[in-house]
Amino acid sequence: MNYKPILLFLIAALLGALGQYLYKTGAESNEGNIFSWVTNYRIILGVLCYITIMLLFIIAFRIGAPITVVYPVYATTFIWGMLIGVFLLGEKISIYNIAGIILIILGVFLIAK
Repeated sequence: MNYKPILLFLIAALLGALGQYLYKTGAESNEGNIFSWVTNYRIILGVLCYITIMLLFIIAFRIGAPITVVYPVYATTFIWGMLIGVFLLGEKISIYNIAGIILIILGVFLIAK
């Protein structure tokens, strides 16, 4: 099995979480009008993250990745997002968050098998 598409989707998942972080911090730092949104560097970087994600998807599918294997890997975006929230935004983690992480990892593992 070629693991390169899985790696590309894992990178895409990390970029997805980073994009959400950039959207959140960009939204919190703007003035609330449309001009401040389209000129906010964080929001622009978040958009670039999502453009990159789409390119990674295309490359992975071009390599021949089966969607049933690689797309569940993208679900790890939720894990990366939570870790970014904890470490960069100081958000608290609960036992329910940990249980969710375990279920996501188990689900990705079972689907990819």
